[in-house]
Formats: sequence, structure tokens, C-alpha cells
Amino acid sequence: PYYVSINQNLFLEASLHSSDPMLELFLDTCVASPTRHNFTTGSYAIVKNGCAKDPTYVEYSSPRRDTVRFRFQTFQFIRSNPEVYLQCELVVCRAFDYSSRCRQGCIQRSKREASS
Repeated sequence: PYYVSINQNLFLEASLHSSDPMLELFLDTCVASPTRHNFTTGSYAIVKNGCAKDPTYVEYSSPRRDTVRFRFQTFQFIRSNPEVYLQCELVVCRAFDYSSRCRQGCIQRSKREASS
């Protein structure tokens, strides 16, 4: 566990440990949950499909392609235990592959129109 106060900036870094220098890392999704076993019901998206969903989310540049750095302000789920669990999904791509998921960045999914 990592203990932080509410509304404190939480800085995170993820690195790929590989001997291949031609790989890069991309943060696709990062979700917070009040429980460690369920990241769908009652969860809160910080990043989804490469798009920032939390207004306090900030991505930082890194000198290395295989490292992702970001921060957001900590929070607590209402009427629940004081713990917040974080689950992030990262994508590994070939560097300089301009058709890769890493190069697509934020993918806005359009909502379908509801029929009457």
C-alpha cells in the first residue's frame, strides 16, 4: 500500500524492462476502484482509451520511450472504505510504427443514437 492524503498529487511512473530499445509504452486505460476485485462496477476512469477522463490528470514527457509518467489528485470513494485501488492497462508497441496503438493516442468513441 501507498498512503496519501486526499487531494494530494499522486505521481506515477511505469517502465518497460526489456533489452529491446525499439519498444515504447503507452497508457491506454487507468481505473480506480473502491475494491481490489472489481474494476467495472462503481469504478472511476482516470484515463480511458488513451483519453484523460479526470480533470486533474497530467501526463509528463519522459526521456525514454519505454517509460510513462503521469499524476492525478487523490480522492476517496463516498460511503466506502478509505482504500482506493488502481488498475492501469499499458500497451507495448514497436517504436516508430506510426500505425500502432501507441501512435493513435486518444481515441474518442462516439455514442450511438438511441432509437425511439
